[in-house]
Amino acid sequence: MKTIGLLVLSNIFMTFAWYAHLRNLRTRHWLIAVAVSWGIAFFEYLIQVPANRIGYGRFSLAQLKILQEVITLSVFVPFAVLYMGTTLTWNYLWAGFCLAGAVFFIFR
Repeated sequence: MKTIGLLVLSNIFMTFAWYAHLRNLRTRHWLIAVAVSWGIAFFEYLIQVPANRIGYGRFSLAQLKILQEVITLSVFVPFAVLYMGTTLTWNYLWAGFCLAGAVFFIFR
């Protein structure tokens, strides 16, 4: 549970590092967006690296990766809809089904 909680938290940071500048800094020079994103990503790595170290004994490397992808989509969809104002489409559901298949195969 600790690994999953830390990965969710790190994904929140990373999603903001990767995409929030598209909304908040779009009128600024791209180098400013890079500097801000790196600053946010630093804190993401402070959470993500321990999460993977804690989880590596419990999960295989492949399981950690698939878990990360599921968490990424779980964080990204609400971010995209609520923060960035994109429209929720069926494609998010289909992507979720694909990830559910990946979870099934990697954890069996």
